[in-house]
Amino acid sequence: MAIARFPSIVIDCPDAKALASFYGALLDWEVKTSDGWAEVRADYGQCICFQQVADYSPPRWPGQELPQQMHLDVMVEDLDRAEAEVRALRATRHEHQPGTSFRVFLDPAGHPFCLCVD
Repeated sequence: MAIARFPSIVIDCPDAKALASFYGALLDWEVKTSDGWAEVRADYGQCICFQQVADYSPPRWPGQELPQQMHLDVMVEDLDRAEAEVRALRATRHEHQPGTSFRVFLDPAGHPFCLCVD
């Protein structure tokens, strides 16, 4: 029997509502916000939460001065189309691209995430 279950992951950020809006649009999940907290939730229950923190410093990937500590991989059918769509949501393509079956981007708060086809 499990000790716990995995309901969500919480990501620190400078603006919880803004980052939840980004991921809500990326994943087409419902966005809910409150003061300093926001979440996006799939209709099947998976959830990502965003916690607003003072003096937030974004990770500096791939360096380790301010390590990424975590990142999200999301599956897409077409990298070029998905790239155009996440850029329209204000994601930034990172200059360091270490693979060919995925692309690394930074969300609006500076967290790395990958669009993956494999």
